[in-house]
Amino acid sequence: MNRLEQFSIIADDLGTVFRFLSVGTIFPLLIALYYQEWDMLVPMALVPVALFILGTVLLHFPENKREAKVSQALFSVAFIWLVCAFIGAIPFSLGIDMPYLDAVFESMSGWTDTGITMLHDVDSTPHTLLFWRSLMQWLGGLGIVAFTVVMLSKTGLNQSRFYRSEGRTEAFMPSVVQQGLQMWKIYLILTGISIVVILLSGVPLWDSVNIAMVAIATGGFSVHTAGIPYYNNALLEMLIIPVMIAGALPFKIYYTMYYRRKSGFLKDEQIKLLLMLILIGCIIITADLIMYRGLSGFDALRKGLFMAVAGATSTGFQTAAVSLWAPVTVLTLIFLMFIGGSSGSTAGGIKLSRAAMAYRGILWWFRRSYVSSKVIVPFRYGGKIIPKAQAETEVSRNMIIILLYIMTIFIAVVLIMHFETPDHDTSMVLFDVVSASCNNGISTGFAGPDLSPFSKVVYIFIMWIGRLEIFPVIMLFMGLFKGFE
Repeated sequence: MNRLEQFSIIADDLGTVFRFLSVGTIFPLLIALYYQEWDMLVPMALVPVALFILGTVLLHFPENKREAKVSQALFSVAFIWLVCAFIGAIPFSLGIDMPYLDAVFESMSGWTDTGITMLHDVDSTPHTLLFWRSLMQWLGGLGIVAFTVVMLSKTGLNQSRFYRSEGRTEAFMPSVVQQGLQMWKIYLILTGISIVVILLSGVPLWDSVNIAMVAIATGGFSVHTAGIPYYNNALLEMLIIPVMIAGALPFKIYYTMYYRRKSGFLKDEQIKLLLMLILIGCIIITADLIMYRGLSGFDALRKGLFMAVAGATSTGFQTAAVSLWAPVTVLTLIFLMFIGGSSGSTAGGIKLSRAAMAYRGILWWFRRSYVSSKVIVPFRYGGKIIPKAQAETEVSRNMIIILLYIMTIFIAVVLIMHFETPDHDTSMVLFDVVSASCNNGISTGFAGPDLSPFSKVVYIFIMWIGRLEIFPVIMLFMGLFKGFE
């Protein structure tokens, strides 16, 4: 079977996804009409039109009834994200004459929920594009796959494979289609509540909607160049914190709390770990800002708490200039960004569940090393004893993904430092690479419009593979060059 025949197995499903997404990307046109930004209508309209045309073309591929393999499902996810990034760049390129590479960077940063921007002046950017940035992060937050999985109920692609290939393995309903629908209901409710909460700070409705959308998506784009410090509003910062945390929690918690009337909030291991990391990060950052930066106790706590939450939840909001921090404080934030939020949430990073699995796996390996090979040492996870063979497989898979993340970060840092001038601080480069790889968005200022084209390509690549947890991207290139046989 040639590559075209292999692609035809998933073409119909991809077509359905792109046509469905074309509907979701119409909303910025309403903003253009409301603010009378007539010159943005055509550039913005090209996004839903392009997605619809692409979807229609794929739907007219020769029908192939074979069931998709796991590798093809992974290929599909990576392909969707890549196409959306390239199409999503069109309004930036045509609307404000942004170089297309910068526009792809901006678009990829949006869809992957990263939040690093190529815009020189956000305040002068049309409202249409500002809302488009927020919408990309909002849609990308829960995942394009989760957004479209409901549409796949009558297709040939195995929905559970398609859904899991985006890295969201926290199942709380037997049907993946029902789960996708329930997640989006929860997401809409959380977004509405977040808007109301942000409005309590006195921020205008336009700002509140955009802040709430990117905060619940753990994104980080802002409608002002200065970001959150633009408002100089301590109440706003405190109200954003619970919204960021809400986005980084496993969505199954909301489902069980509402539909099954079960709390179990503080019994969830990921929630406890997230709150513990925020507390530890807050204490360390606050103490460092007092000792090394000479801040008052209140200012240090205000910045320390907000930045610890933003780092741990992989939200790109920031209220402090990280480039002015002491190296040890920067390393603390790097650690928080690398771990990230919960599985089954909008957050990035390697995920709390994976970190917990790795920790238990290491302890399990040490315990087995100190006893006889005949002694069975149980592996416990999630309150259950996991069979040895399954435990070894799961631990190995988690460790491989963590190792691939580290290798990706190392290679990206080396490449970027070769592409840029040699006078850059290594710790600042490392910080921004980790932020991009873990889809955080907090920046030292190094990653910006002045980067070389080669460095921008590297950043686009690491944001993409970081959001999809590496394997789908590998499958895409293997599918292109080797096929799926």
